[in-house]
Amino acid sequence: MNGSADSSKASLGDVIGRLSALHQKRIDLGLERMHRLLERLGHPESKLPPVIHIAGTNGKGSTLAYLRATLEAAGLRVHAYTSPYLVRINECVRLGRVGGGVLVGDDELRAAFEEVERVNAGEPATVFELKTAAAFHLFAQNPADVVLLEVGLGGRLDSTNVIDTPAACVITPISMDHMDFLGPTLSGIAGEKAGIIKRGVPVISAEQTPEAMAVIEAQAKRMHAPLFAAGESWHVNVEHGRLVYSDDRGLMDLAAPRLFGRHQFDNAGLAIATLRATSAFKISHAAFEAGIVGADWPARMQRITSGALLGWGPQGSEIWLDGGHNAEGGRVAAAALGDLEERVSRPLVVIAGMMANKDAQGFLANFAGLTRHIIAVPIPGAENAMPADRLADAARSFGMRVEIAPGVEAALRALSQLAYDVRPRILITGSLYLAGHVLALNGTPPA
Repeated sequence: MNGSADSSKASLGDVIGRLSALHQKRIDLGLERMHRLLERLGHPESKLPPVIHIAGTNGKGSTLAYLRATLEAAGLRVHAYTSPYLVRINECVRLGRVGGGVLVGDDELRAAFEEVERVNAGEPATVFELKTAAAFHLFAQNPADVVLLEVGLGGRLDSTNVIDTPAACVITPISMDHMDFLGPTLSGIAGEKAGIIKRGVPVISAEQTPEAMAVIEAQAKRMHAPLFAAGESWHVNVEHGRLVYSDDRGLMDLAAPRLFGRHQFDNAGLAIATLRATSAFKISHAAFEAGIVGADWPARMQRITSGALLGWGPQGSEIWLDGGHNAEGGRVAAAALGDLEERVSRPLVVIAGMMANKDAQGFLANFAGLTRHIIAVPIPGAENAMPADRLADAARSFGMRVEIAPGVEAALRALSQLAYDVRPRILITGSLYLAGHVLALNGTPPA
C-alpha cells in the first residue's frame, strides 16, 4: 500500500475521531440535531431521487440487498445507506453507478464528513447523525434513480426519518431488541418502527405477530397510507426449491435466492412486494429473477469459502458466519442450520460472542436441539461486549458442553485438534461486531 493511501485512511480516521467527541452518548435518539444539520447543508434530503425507507428488527439489510440487486438489474442507479458496517465505515454509503453501485471512497467520504463538520460548528451531534447527514450530502451530489435508506435504530426518532414523502415505507419482521432504547414491549417497539409511515405513502410489511401488525395497521390508517401486508395483499412460498410470489397482479415463479435460509425467501418476497406496490419503478420479470439470484449480503448465513479461517479449523469442515444477535435472529439461523442438517448431516459447533445488552439465553436457546458444543469468545475492540464467561454461563443452562476461548482463531485451532469421524459444521455467530471482526481476520471484507 502506498503512502498516500495510508495518509488518506488516517485522515478519514482523524475526522471520525474528532466527530466522535462531539456527543457524550453513542446513541441519542431524536431529530432536532438532524434537522439543524440538514438545514445548514442546504437540505440535501429534499434533492434526492425516490426513496425507499426500511425499518424493522431483522432482515432490513437482506431486504435492501434484494431491492438493490433487482433495481440494478433493471438498469437503475441505486444509492444505498446501511448500518452498522462490518469492517469499514465506507460500507454504510454505496453510490449508484450505471452497471452497479460502489462503496464511497475514503477521499469522498472524508470530504463529506469535513463539510458536515464545518456546518455543524462544534455543536453536539452523534456520529450516526453526522454520518447520515454526510450520506444525504453525497447522495444529493451524485445523480441516481433511487435511494435505499435503512433505519439505524427504531424509526420514529431515527436520523433517517427526515424524508417527508418517500416512494415506499417498508417494515421487516419486528421482534424484541434494543429494549433499552425502544421500550420493553413489542407493541411499543412496533410503534417506534411504524413511526416511519408517511401520509399517503405505500406501506409494505413482512409477516408480523398479531400484536405488531395491529400497531402497523393502526398507524397506516391514521396516515391514510395504503398497507400491503404479507399473507394478505401478497404471498411468498417455496415450491420445488423455487420462490413463488403472488399478489392481485399475478404470479411469479423465480429461482431461489443465493442467500441461504428459508427466511431469505420471505425477505426476497418483501422486496418484490415493495417494487410492485409503488408506481415509481417498472421492473421486468428478468430483472426480478436476476436480483433475487444475485443479491449478496455479508454475514447473513454466509458460507466462508476462502480466507484464513479455513486454515485454522478442522480440514474439510464447513464454516458459516451469521451476525444474528437476538432471539429471532437465532431462530432463523437455527432453522437454516436445520435445513443444512437435513441435506448433509454434520456435527455442529457454535462459536459465539455477544454484546452485554443482548439476551444470551434467548439467543442460544435456539441451538440447544442442534448442538451440544458451544465455544464462547470475546469480541475484540467492542465497547460493552459480553464477557465470555458470562456468555458461557448462559449456554451451560441448556446442558451444553461449553468452553471459553480467547478468540475465534484460538477456538478454530482448538477444534482442529479434536478427532471427528465426520468433519464438523461450525457457525460463528452472536453479533455483527463479531462478524465484522471475523471478516477482517479472514481477509475478506465487504466490497
